[in-house]
Amino acid sequence: MAATKYIFVTGGVSSSLGKGILSASLAKLLQARGYSVTIQKFDPYLNVDPGTMNPYEHGECYVTDDGAETDLDLGHYERFLNIPTSQANNVTTGQVYLSVIQKERKGDYLGKTVQVIPHITDEIKNRFQKLSKIGNYDIIITEIGGTVGDIESLPYVEALRQLRYEKGANNVMVIHLTYIPFLRGAGELKTKPTQHSVKTLLETGVQPDILVCRTEYPINKEIRRKLALFCNVKPNAVIEAIDVDTIYEVPIGMMKEELDKVVLARLKLPLKQEPNMEVWKEFLYKLRNYSTTVDIGLVGKYTELPDAYKSIHEAFIHAGTKNNCKVKLHYIPSDDLNAANIPEKLKGLHGILVAPGFGDRGIEGKIATIKYVRENNIPFFGICLGMQCAVIEWARNVLKIHNAHSREMDAKTQNAVIDIMEEQKSISTKGGTMRLGAHPCELQKGSLAYSIYNENMIMERHRHRYEFNNQFLEAFQKSGMKASGVNPISKLVEIIEIPSHPFFIGTQFHPELKSTVENPQPIFVKFVGACLAHAIEKPVAKEKVGVMA
Repeated sequence: MAATKYIFVTGGVSSSLGKGILSASLAKLLQARGYSVTIQKFDPYLNVDPGTMNPYEHGECYVTDDGAETDLDLGHYERFLNIPTSQANNVTTGQVYLSVIQKERKGDYLGKTVQVIPHITDEIKNRFQKLSKIGNYDIIITEIGGTVGDIESLPYVEALRQLRYEKGANNVMVIHLTYIPFLRGAGELKTKPTQHSVKTLLETGVQPDILVCRTEYPINKEIRRKLALFCNVKPNAVIEAIDVDTIYEVPIGMMKEELDKVVLARLKLPLKQEPNMEVWKEFLYKLRNYSTTVDIGLVGKYTELPDAYKSIHEAFIHAGTKNNCKVKLHYIPSDDLNAANIPEKLKGLHGILVAPGFGDRGIEGKIATIKYVRENNIPFFGICLGMQCAVIEWARNVLKIHNAHSREMDAKTQNAVIDIMEEQKSISTKGGTMRLGAHPCELQKGSLAYSIYNENMIMERHRHRYEFNNQFLEAFQKSGMKASGVNPISKLVEIIEIPSHPFFIGTQFHPELKSTVENPQPIFVKFVGACLAHAIEKPVAKEKVGVMA
Protein backbone atom coordinates (compact mmCIF):
# COMPACT_ATOMS: atom_id res chain seq x y z
CA MET A 1 0.00 0.00 0.00
CA ALA A 2 1.24 3.49 -0.87
CA ALA A 3 1.94 5.93 1.94
CA THR A 4 -0.93 8.12 3.09
CA LYS A 5 -0.83 11.68 1.80
CA TYR A 6 -1.68 14.61 4.08
CA ILE A 7 -3.44 17.86 3.19
CA PHE A 8 -3.65 20.65 5.76
CA VAL A 9 -6.16 23.49 5.52
CA THR A 10 -5.33 26.70 7.37
CA GLY A 11 -7.18 30.00 7.49
CA GLY A 12 -6.11 33.62 7.29
CA VAL A 13 -7.39 37.21 7.35
CA SER A 14 -10.66 36.32 9.09
CA SER A 15 -12.36 33.53 10.98
CA SER A 16 -15.52 31.78 9.75
CA LEU A 17 -14.42 31.73 6.11
CA GLY A 18 -15.53 28.12 5.67
CA LYS A 19 -12.47 25.90 6.15
CA GLY A 20 -14.79 23.03 7.02
CA ILE A 21 -16.86 23.40 3.85
CA LEU A 22 -13.70 23.77 1.76
CA SER A 23 -12.21 20.63 3.35
CA ALA A 24 -15.42 18.67 2.81
CA SER A 25 -15.74 19.89 -0.80
CA LEU A 26 -12.18 18.92 -1.69
CA ALA A 27 -12.64 15.56 0.00
CA LYS A 28 -15.83 15.00 -2.00
CA LEU A 29 -14.03 15.67 -5.29
CA LEU A 30 -11.12 13.38 -4.38
CA GLN A 31 -13.59 10.70 -3.27
CA ALA A 32 -15.43 11.10 -6.59
CA ARG A 33 -12.11 10.45 -8.37
CA GLY A 34 -11.80 7.10 -6.61
CA TYR A 35 -9.60 7.97 -3.63
CA SER A 36 -10.24 6.88 -0.05
CA VAL A 37 -10.43 10.13 1.91
CA THR A 38 -11.23 11.25 5.45
CA ILE A 39 -11.17 14.62 7.21
CA GLN A 40 -10.20 15.62 10.73
CA LYS A 41 -10.58 18.87 12.67
CA PHE A 42 -8.00 20.20 15.13
CA ASP A 43 -9.49 22.84 17.44
CA PRO A 44 -7.16 25.20 19.32
CA TYR A 45 -9.30 25.68 22.43
CA LEU A 46 -8.41 24.19 25.84
CA ASN A 47 -11.75 22.47 26.38
CA VAL A 48 -11.36 18.72 26.06
CA ASP A 49 -14.45 18.72 23.83
CA PRO A 50 -17.39 21.05 23.14
CA GLY A 51 -19.78 18.94 25.23
CA THR A 52 -19.89 21.40 28.12
CA MET A 53 -20.01 24.54 25.96
CA ASN A 54 -23.11 26.66 25.61
CA PRO A 55 -24.44 26.48 22.02
CA TYR A 56 -24.24 30.29 21.87
CA GLU A 57 -20.50 29.91 22.45
CA HIS A 58 -19.76 27.10 20.02
CA GLY A 59 -22.84 26.24 18.00
CA GLU A 60 -24.09 22.68 17.74
CA CYS A 61 -22.26 19.88 19.51
CA TYR A 62 -22.08 17.09 16.93
CA VAL A 63 -22.09 13.49 18.19
CA THR A 64 -20.47 10.55 16.38
CA ASP A 65 -21.45 6.87 16.40
CA ASP A 66 -18.76 6.08 18.96
CA GLY A 67 -20.01 8.75 21.34
CA ALA A 68 -17.59 11.62 20.79
CA GLU A 69 -18.91 15.14 21.33
CA THR A 70 -17.28 17.09 18.54
CA ASP A 71 -17.17 20.24 16.43
CA LEU A 72 -20.09 20.87 14.07
CA ASP A 73 -17.71 20.71 11.08
CA LEU A 74 -17.72 16.92 11.48
CA GLY A 75 -21.37 17.10 10.49
CA HIS A 76 -20.35 18.73 7.22
CA TYR A 77 -17.74 16.00 6.66
CA GLU A 78 -20.37 13.27 7.07
CA ARG A 79 -23.05 15.05 5.05
CA PHE A 80 -20.66 15.53 2.12
CA LEU A 81 -18.78 12.22 2.16
CA ASN A 82 -21.60 9.96 3.36
CA ILE A 83 -19.22 8.11 5.68
CA PRO A 84 -19.21 8.23 9.51
CA THR A 85 -16.56 10.03 11.54
CA SER A 86 -15.30 9.06 14.99
CA GLN A 87 -13.65 10.51 18.07
CA ALA A 88 -10.33 10.32 16.20
CA ASN A 89 -11.61 12.89 13.67
CA ASN A 90 -11.73 15.76 16.19
CA VAL A 91 -8.81 16.78 18.38
CA THR A 92 -8.60 19.74 20.75
CA THR A 93 -5.69 21.43 22.52
CA GLY A 94 -7.32 20.28 25.75
CA GLN A 95 -7.01 16.64 24.66
CA VAL A 96 -3.40 17.14 23.58
CA TYR A 97 -2.26 18.77 26.83
CA LEU A 98 -4.27 16.34 28.96
CA SER A 99 -2.56 13.39 27.25
CA VAL A 100 0.91 14.89 27.68
CA ILE A 101 0.30 15.72 31.36
CA GLN A 102 -1.00 12.21 32.04
CA LYS A 103 2.13 10.75 30.43
CA GLU A 104 4.31 13.05 32.53
CA ARG A 105 2.52 11.92 35.71
CA LYS A 106 3.13 8.29 34.78
CA GLY A 107 6.84 8.96 34.23
CA ASP A 108 6.78 8.29 30.49
CA TYR A 109 9.22 11.13 29.83
CA LEU A 110 11.88 9.66 32.14
CA GLY A 111 12.31 12.78 34.24
CA LYS A 112 12.88 15.17 31.32
CA THR A 113 11.57 18.71 31.26
CA VAL A 114 8.24 18.62 29.40
CA GLN A 115 7.98 21.39 26.81
CA VAL A 116 5.81 22.55 23.91
CA ILE A 117 8.62 21.43 21.60
CA PRO A 118 9.08 18.50 21.32
CA HIS A 119 6.46 16.97 23.62
CA ILE A 120 3.32 18.86 22.64
CA THR A 121 4.24 18.94 18.94
CA ASP A 122 5.08 15.22 18.99
CA GLU A 123 1.67 14.50 20.48
CA ILE A 124 0.02 16.61 17.77
CA LYS A 125 1.97 14.83 15.01
CA ASN A 126 0.90 11.45 16.40
CA ARG A 127 -2.71 12.57 16.26
CA PHE A 128 -2.28 14.00 12.75
CA GLN A 129 -1.41 10.44 11.67
CA LYS A 130 -3.72 8.43 13.92
CA LEU A 131 -6.43 7.95 11.30
CA SER A 132 -3.92 6.39 8.89
CA LYS A 133 -3.46 3.59 11.43
CA ILE A 134 -7.20 3.13 11.94
CA GLY A 135 -8.39 3.13 8.33
CA ASN A 136 -7.00 2.45 4.87
CA TYR A 137 -6.94 6.05 3.62
CA ASP A 138 -5.13 7.38 0.57
CA ILE A 139 -5.51 10.98 1.71
CA ILE A 140 -6.19 12.59 5.09
CA ILE A 141 -7.36 16.21 5.12
CA THR A 142 -6.72 18.10 8.35
CA GLU A 143 -8.52 21.33 9.10
CA ILE A 144 -6.63 23.48 11.61
CA GLY A 145 -9.06 25.69 13.50
CA GLY A 146 -8.56 29.37 14.16
CA THR A 147 -6.69 31.93 12.08
CA VAL A 148 -2.97 32.00 11.24
CA GLY A 149 -1.24 34.28 13.72
CA ASP A 150 -3.35 33.20 16.70
CA ILE A 151 -1.20 32.14 19.66
CA GLU A 152 -3.45 29.12 20.21
CA SER A 153 -2.72 27.71 16.73
CA LEU A 154 1.07 28.02 16.78
CA PRO A 155 1.82 24.50 18.13
CA TYR A 156 -0.31 23.00 15.34
CA VAL A 157 1.45 24.98 12.63
CA GLU A 158 4.84 24.00 14.07
CA ALA A 159 3.80 20.34 14.16
CA LEU A 160 2.68 20.68 10.53
CA ARG A 161 6.07 22.15 9.60
CA GLN A 162 7.87 19.25 11.26
CA LEU A 163 5.63 16.63 9.63
CA ARG A 164 6.26 18.05 6.15
CA TYR A 165 9.99 18.01 6.83
CA GLU A 166 9.85 14.39 8.02
CA LYS A 167 7.59 12.99 5.29
CA GLY A 168 8.67 15.13 2.36
CA ALA A 169 6.96 17.85 0.35
CA ASN A 170 5.29 15.35 -2.00
CA ASN A 171 3.43 13.73 0.89
CA VAL A 172 2.33 16.80 2.87
CA MET A 173 0.78 19.92 1.40
CA VAL A 174 -0.87 23.09 2.73
CA ILE A 175 -3.97 24.90 1.46
CA HIS A 176 -4.43 28.40 2.85
CA LEU A 177 -7.97 29.83 2.81
CA THR A 178 -8.03 33.62 2.85
CA TYR A 179 -10.40 36.50 2.23
CA ILE A 180 -10.15 39.05 -0.59
CA PRO A 181 -12.15 42.10 0.57
CA PHE A 182 -13.87 44.47 -1.84
CA LEU A 183 -13.46 48.16 -0.93
CA ARG A 184 -16.48 49.96 -2.30
CA GLY A 185 -14.82 53.36 -1.98
CA ALA A 186 -11.95 52.25 -4.19
CA GLY A 187 -14.14 50.00 -6.30
CA GLU A 188 -11.65 47.12 -6.25
CA LEU A 189 -10.64 43.86 -4.60
CA LYS A 190 -7.66 44.11 -2.25
CA THR A 191 -4.95 41.43 -2.02
CA LYS A 192 -2.85 42.97 0.74
CA PRO A 193 -4.61 41.15 3.65
CA THR A 194 -3.88 37.83 1.94
CA GLN A 195 -0.26 38.79 1.35
CA HIS A 196 0.16 39.61 5.04
CA SER A 197 -1.59 36.38 6.05
CA VAL A 198 0.80 34.33 3.91
CA LYS A 199 3.72 36.33 5.31
CA THR A 200 2.60 35.40 8.83
CA LEU A 201 2.44 31.75 7.80
CA LEU A 202 5.91 31.98 6.23
CA GLU A 203 7.28 33.32 9.51
CA THR A 204 6.40 29.95 11.08
CA GLY A 205 8.35 28.14 8.37
CA VAL A 206 5.32 27.00 6.39
CA GLN A 207 4.85 27.88 2.71
CA PRO A 208 1.30 27.32 1.44
CA ASP A 209 1.02 25.32 -1.78
CA ILE A 210 -2.44 26.56 -2.76
CA LEU A 211 -4.37 29.75 -2.00
CA VAL A 212 -8.15 29.50 -1.91
CA CYS A 213 -9.56 33.02 -1.99
CA ARG A 214 -13.00 33.63 -0.54
CA THR A 215 -14.54 36.58 -2.36
CA GLU A 216 -17.82 38.31 -3.17
CA TYR A 217 -16.67 39.20 -6.70
CA PRO A 218 -14.77 37.26 -9.40
CA ILE A 219 -10.99 37.36 -9.25
CA ASN A 220 -9.46 38.33 -12.58
CA LYS A 221 -6.20 37.09 -14.10
CA GLU A 222 -4.25 40.13 -12.92
CA ILE A 223 -5.21 39.54 -9.29
CA ARG A 224 -4.33 35.85 -9.60
CA ARG A 225 -0.96 36.74 -11.11
CA LYS A 226 -0.28 39.25 -8.34
CA LEU A 227 -1.19 36.79 -5.58
CA ALA A 228 0.92 34.05 -7.17
CA LEU A 229 3.92 36.37 -7.45
CA PHE A 230 3.81 37.79 -3.94
CA CYS A 231 2.73 34.59 -2.16
CA ASN A 232 5.15 32.19 -3.90
CA VAL A 233 2.55 29.89 -5.46
CA LYS A 234 1.85 28.88 -9.06
CA PRO A 235 -0.82 30.88 -10.90
CA ASN A 236 -3.05 27.80 -11.25
CA ALA A 237 -2.78 27.35 -7.46
CA VAL A 238 -4.72 30.57 -6.83
CA ILE A 239 -8.29 29.31 -6.52
CA GLU A 240 -11.40 31.49 -6.52
CA ALA A 241 -14.05 30.63 -3.91
CA ILE A 242 -16.83 33.04 -4.76
CA ASP A 243 -19.88 33.33 -2.50
CA VAL A 244 -22.70 30.93 -3.40
CA ASP A 245 -26.34 30.52 -2.37
CA THR A 246 -25.82 27.17 -0.68
CA ILE A 247 -22.84 25.30 0.75
CA TYR A 248 -23.71 22.38 -1.52
CA GLU A 249 -22.60 24.40 -4.56
CA VAL A 250 -19.04 24.67 -3.25
CA PRO A 251 -17.81 21.25 -4.52
CA ILE A 252 -19.02 22.13 -8.03
CA GLY A 253 -17.30 25.51 -7.81
CA MET A 254 -14.05 23.89 -6.68
CA MET A 255 -14.32 21.36 -9.52
CA LYS A 256 -14.65 24.21 -12.05
CA GLU A 257 -11.56 25.81 -10.52
CA GLU A 258 -9.81 22.41 -10.86
CA LEU A 259 -8.76 22.38 -7.21
CA ASP A 260 -8.70 18.58 -7.16
CA LYS A 261 -6.41 18.46 -10.20
CA VAL A 262 -3.96 20.94 -8.68
CA VAL A 263 -3.93 19.00 -5.40
CA LEU A 264 -3.31 15.63 -7.04
CA ALA A 265 -0.54 17.06 -9.21
CA ARG A 266 1.11 18.57 -6.12
CA LEU A 267 0.94 15.21 -4.30
CA LYS A 268 2.21 13.31 -7.36
CA LEU A 269 -0.98 11.26 -7.56
CA PRO A 270 -2.77 10.19 -10.77
CA LEU A 271 -6.14 11.68 -11.72
CA LYS A 272 -7.52 8.10 -11.85
CA GLN A 273 -10.92 9.02 -13.30
CA GLU A 274 -13.18 11.98 -13.99
CA PRO A 275 -15.07 12.86 -10.80
CA ASN A 276 -18.48 11.19 -10.72
CA MET A 277 -20.68 13.96 -9.30
CA GLU A 278 -23.97 12.97 -10.96
CA VAL A 279 -25.79 12.22 -7.68
CA TRP A 280 -24.57 15.52 -6.27
CA LYS A 281 -25.67 17.46 -9.36
CA GLU A 282 -29.09 15.81 -9.25
CA PHE A 283 -29.42 16.86 -5.60
CA LEU A 284 -28.47 20.44 -6.52
CA TYR A 285 -30.97 20.47 -9.37
CA LYS A 286 -33.77 19.44 -7.00
CA LEU A 287 -32.57 22.00 -4.47
CA ARG A 288 -32.91 24.79 -7.04
CA ASN A 289 -35.98 23.51 -8.92
CA TYR A 290 -38.70 22.67 -6.43
CA SER A 291 -42.43 22.59 -7.17
CA THR A 292 -43.77 23.94 -3.88
CA THR A 293 -42.82 25.41 -0.51
CA VAL A 294 -43.63 24.24 3.00
CA ASP A 295 -43.33 26.37 6.16
CA ILE A 296 -42.12 24.60 9.28
CA GLY A 297 -41.58 26.14 12.70
CA LEU A 298 -38.58 25.19 14.82
CA VAL A 299 -39.43 25.95 18.45
CA GLY A 300 -36.30 26.07 20.56
CA LYS A 301 -34.18 27.78 23.17
CA TYR A 302 -31.23 28.94 21.03
CA THR A 303 -33.06 30.33 18.02
CA GLU A 304 -30.93 33.50 17.83
CA LEU A 305 -28.05 31.31 16.65
CA PRO A 306 -29.15 28.93 13.87
CA ASP A 307 -25.79 27.09 14.11
CA ALA A 308 -27.09 25.66 17.39
CA TYR A 309 -29.45 23.56 15.22
CA LYS A 310 -27.14 23.13 12.22
CA SER A 311 -27.79 19.42 11.62
CA ILE A 312 -31.56 19.92 11.87
CA HIS A 313 -31.38 22.74 9.33
CA GLU A 314 -29.36 20.60 6.90
CA ALA A 315 -31.59 17.54 7.43
CA PHE A 316 -34.57 19.65 6.34
CA ILE A 317 -32.71 20.67 3.18
CA HIS A 318 -32.05 16.99 2.37
CA ALA A 319 -35.66 16.03 3.16
CA GLY A 320 -37.00 18.89 1.04
CA THR A 321 -35.23 17.63 -2.08
CA LYS A 322 -36.71 14.15 -1.53
CA ASN A 323 -40.18 15.74 -1.40
CA ASN A 324 -39.50 18.07 -4.35
CA CYS A 325 -40.13 21.10 -2.17
CA LYS A 326 -38.34 23.93 -0.40
CA VAL A 327 -38.51 23.89 3.40
CA LYS A 328 -38.74 27.37 4.89
CA LEU A 329 -37.63 26.94 8.47
CA HIS A 330 -38.90 29.55 10.93
CA TYR A 331 -36.97 29.87 14.20
CA ILE A 332 -39.35 30.61 17.10
CA PRO A 333 -37.99 31.20 20.64
CA SER A 334 -39.87 28.96 23.04
CA ASP A 335 -39.72 31.47 25.90
CA ASP A 336 -41.85 33.86 23.79
CA LEU A 337 -44.70 31.34 23.56
CA ASN A 338 -47.70 30.83 25.81
CA ALA A 339 -51.22 29.44 25.46
CA ALA A 340 -52.64 32.87 24.63
CA ASN A 341 -50.31 33.85 21.78
CA ILE A 342 -49.52 30.47 20.21
CA PRO A 343 -52.38 30.52 17.64
CA GLU A 344 -51.05 33.81 16.26
CA LYS A 345 -47.35 32.92 16.58
CA LEU A 346 -47.81 29.61 14.71
CA LYS A 347 -50.16 31.01 12.07
CA GLY A 348 -49.10 30.07 8.55
CA LEU A 349 -47.02 27.05 9.57
CA HIS A 350 -47.62 23.56 8.20
CA GLY A 351 -45.71 21.66 10.88
CA ILE A 352 -43.77 22.11 14.12
CA LEU A 353 -40.47 20.66 15.29
CA VAL A 354 -39.68 21.11 18.98
CA ALA A 355 -35.91 21.12 19.25
CA PRO A 356 -33.48 19.49 21.68
CA GLY A 357 -31.85 21.45 24.50
CA PHE A 358 -31.05 21.54 28.18
CA GLY A 359 -32.47 23.46 31.15
CA ASP A 360 -35.89 24.87 32.00
CA ARG A 361 -35.79 28.17 30.11
CA GLY A 362 -38.66 28.16 27.61
CA ILE A 363 -39.87 24.72 28.68
CA GLU A 364 -43.49 25.79 29.28
CA GLY A 365 -43.59 27.42 25.85
CA LYS A 366 -42.56 24.12 24.29
CA ILE A 367 -45.20 22.20 26.25
CA ALA A 368 -47.93 24.69 25.34
CA THR A 369 -46.91 24.48 21.67
CA ILE A 370 -47.18 20.70 21.69
CA LYS A 371 -50.65 20.86 23.25
CA TYR A 372 -51.77 23.21 20.50
CA VAL A 373 -50.42 21.15 17.59
CA ARG A 374 -51.72 17.92 19.10
CA GLU A 375 -55.24 19.26 19.53
CA ASN A 376 -55.25 20.91 16.10
CA ASN A 377 -53.84 17.94 14.15
CA ILE A 378 -50.76 19.86 13.00
CA PRO A 379 -47.79 17.59 12.11
CA PHE A 380 -45.37 17.37 15.04
CA PHE A 381 -41.81 16.12 15.45
CA GLY A 382 -39.97 16.28 18.79
CA ILE A 383 -36.27 15.54 19.23
CA CYS A 384 -34.73 14.59 22.61
CA LEU A 385 -36.08 17.29 24.96
CA GLY A 386 -38.79 17.89 22.36
CA MET A 387 -39.92 14.29 22.76
CA GLN A 388 -39.74 14.61 26.56
CA CYS A 389 -41.92 17.76 26.43
CA ALA A 390 -44.50 15.77 24.44
CA VAL A 391 -44.54 13.17 27.22
CA ILE A 392 -45.00 15.86 29.89
CA GLU A 393 -47.80 17.53 27.90
CA TRP A 394 -49.67 14.23 27.48
CA ALA A 395 -49.30 13.39 31.17
CA ARG A 396 -50.67 16.78 32.23
CA ASN A 397 -53.50 17.21 29.74
CA VAL A 398 -54.60 13.67 28.83
CA LEU A 399 -53.69 11.63 31.90
CA LYS A 400 -54.55 14.64 34.10
CA ILE A 401 -51.37 14.38 36.16
CA HIS A 402 -51.24 18.15 36.53
CA ASN A 403 -47.87 18.32 38.30
CA ALA A 404 -46.14 15.94 35.87
CA HIS A 405 -42.67 17.14 34.93
CA SER A 406 -39.09 16.16 34.20
CA ARG A 407 -36.67 15.60 37.06
CA GLU A 408 -34.26 17.83 35.14
CA MET A 409 -36.60 20.80 35.49
CA ASP A 410 -38.07 20.02 38.90
CA ALA A 411 -35.90 17.85 41.14
CA LYS A 412 -38.71 17.54 43.73
CA THR A 413 -41.56 16.61 41.40
CA GLN A 414 -43.76 13.77 42.65
CA ASN A 415 -44.61 12.68 39.12
CA ALA A 416 -41.38 12.56 37.14
CA VAL A 417 -42.65 11.15 33.85
CA ILE A 418 -39.13 12.01 32.64
CA ASP A 419 -36.50 10.90 35.13
CA ILE A 420 -32.73 10.73 35.33
CA MET A 421 -31.24 7.53 33.93
CA GLU A 422 -30.21 5.06 36.63
CA GLU A 423 -26.57 4.99 35.54
CA GLN A 424 -26.46 8.80 35.62
CA LYS A 425 -27.42 9.15 39.29
CA SER A 426 -23.89 8.65 40.64
CA ILE A 427 -22.20 10.89 38.04
CA SER A 428 -21.00 14.30 39.21
CA THR A 429 -18.66 15.39 36.40
CA LYS A 430 -20.32 16.90 33.32
CA GLY A 431 -17.90 16.42 30.43
CA GLY A 432 -18.37 13.30 28.30
CA THR A 433 -20.63 11.54 30.82
CA MET A 434 -24.04 11.61 29.11
CA ARG A 435 -25.52 8.67 27.24
CA LEU A 436 -23.70 9.25 23.97
CA GLY A 437 -23.34 7.68 20.55
CA ALA A 438 -25.25 5.08 18.56
CA HIS A 439 -27.57 2.66 20.36
CA PRO A 440 -30.06 0.11 19.02
CA CYS A 441 -33.80 0.71 18.86
CA GLU A 442 -36.36 -2.01 18.14
CA LEU A 443 -39.41 -0.79 16.22
CA GLN A 444 -42.97 -2.00 16.74
CA LYS A 445 -44.49 -3.43 13.59
CA GLY A 446 -47.53 -1.53 12.38
CA SER A 447 -46.32 1.72 13.92
CA LEU A 448 -45.56 5.02 12.20
CA ALA A 449 -41.90 4.54 13.14
CA TYR A 450 -41.79 1.12 11.47
CA SER A 451 -43.41 2.49 8.30
CA ILE A 452 -40.79 5.25 8.21
CA TYR A 453 -37.73 3.01 8.57
CA ASN A 454 -39.22 -0.25 7.23
CA GLU A 455 -36.83 -2.12 9.53
CA ASN A 456 -37.12 -4.01 12.80
CA MET A 457 -33.92 -2.63 14.30
CA ILE A 458 -32.23 0.73 13.79
CA MET A 459 -29.16 2.47 15.22
CA GLU A 460 -29.39 6.17 16.07
CA ARG A 461 -27.22 8.60 18.03
CA HIS A 462 -27.96 9.92 21.50
CA ARG A 463 -26.97 12.74 23.84
CA HIS A 464 -28.98 12.85 27.07
CA ARG A 465 -29.15 12.08 30.81
CA TYR A 466 -32.91 11.83 31.28
CA GLU A 467 -35.37 9.28 29.96
CA PHE A 468 -39.01 8.26 29.84
CA ASN A 469 -40.01 6.85 33.22
CA ASN A 470 -41.28 3.34 32.50
CA GLN A 471 -43.38 3.36 35.69
CA PHE A 472 -45.87 5.40 33.67
CA LEU A 473 -45.59 3.39 30.45
CA GLU A 474 -48.76 1.31 30.87
CA ALA A 475 -50.88 4.42 31.53
CA PHE A 476 -49.48 6.13 28.44
CA GLN A 477 -50.06 3.11 26.21
CA LYS A 478 -53.65 2.66 27.39
CA SER A 479 -54.48 6.34 26.88
CA GLY A 480 -53.26 6.44 23.28
CA MET A 481 -49.58 7.47 23.28
CA LYS A 482 -47.54 4.49 22.10
CA ALA A 483 -43.91 3.58 22.71
CA SER A 484 -43.16 2.46 19.16
CA GLY A 485 -39.38 2.24 19.56
CA VAL A 486 -37.61 0.70 22.54
CA ASN A 487 -33.99 -0.13 23.28
CA PRO A 488 -33.94 -3.96 23.34
CA ILE A 489 -31.33 -4.08 26.11
CA SER A 490 -32.17 -1.28 28.55
CA LYS A 491 -35.88 -1.06 27.61
CA LEU A 492 -35.45 2.70 27.32
CA VAL A 493 -38.31 4.26 25.36
CA GLU A 494 -36.74 5.70 22.22
CA ILE A 495 -39.79 6.73 20.16
CA ILE A 496 -43.28 7.87 21.12
CA GLU A 497 -46.15 8.48 18.74
CA ILE A 498 -49.91 9.08 18.71
CA PRO A 499 -51.55 6.75 16.15
CA SER A 500 -54.80 8.79 16.12
CA HIS A 501 -52.93 11.94 15.05
CA PRO A 502 -52.08 12.61 11.35
CA PHE A 503 -48.34 12.80 12.21
CA PHE A 504 -47.08 12.99 15.78
CA ILE A 505 -43.71 11.49 16.65
CA GLY A 506 -40.95 12.12 19.16
CA THR A 507 -37.50 10.55 19.40
CA GLN A 508 -35.16 10.37 22.37
CA PHE A 509 -32.28 10.09 19.91
CA HIS A 510 -31.03 12.72 17.45
CA PRO A 511 -31.94 11.52 13.93
CA GLU A 512 -30.65 14.74 12.36
CA LEU A 513 -27.06 13.65 13.00
CA LYS A 514 -27.19 10.91 10.36
CA SER A 515 -28.80 12.80 7.49
CA THR A 516 -26.59 13.16 4.42
CA VAL A 517 -26.98 14.40 0.86
CA GLU A 518 -27.05 10.85 -0.49
CA ASN A 519 -29.15 9.40 2.37
CA PRO A 520 -31.64 11.91 3.81
CA GLN A 521 -32.88 10.92 7.27
CA PRO A 522 -36.21 9.06 6.85
CA ILE A 523 -38.11 10.70 9.74
CA PHE A 524 -37.35 14.14 8.33
CA VAL A 525 -38.44 12.98 4.87
CA LYS A 526 -41.77 11.66 6.16
CA PHE A 527 -42.32 14.67 8.41
CA VAL A 528 -41.85 17.09 5.51
CA GLY A 529 -44.23 14.93 3.46
CA ALA A 530 -46.81 15.15 6.25
CA CYS A 531 -46.38 18.93 6.41
CA LEU A 532 -46.97 19.13 2.65
CA ALA A 533 -50.14 17.06 3.01
CA HIS A 534 -51.31 19.35 5.81
CA ALA A 535 -50.61 22.41 3.65
CA ILE A 536 -52.76 20.99 0.84
CA GLU A 537 -55.54 19.97 3.23
CA LYS A 538 -55.61 23.28 5.13
CA PRO A 539 -54.02 26.03 3.05
CA VAL A 540 -53.30 29.25 4.89
CA ALA A 541 -52.06 32.69 3.92
CA LYS A 542 -48.28 32.87 3.72
CA GLU A 543 -46.77 35.05 6.41
CA LYS A 544 -43.34 35.51 7.85
CA VAL A 545 -43.22 33.76 11.20
CA GLY A 546 -40.25 34.03 13.51
CA VAL A 547 -36.85 34.26 11.84
CA MET A 548 -36.66 32.55 8.46
CA ALA A 549 -33.62 30.63 7.24
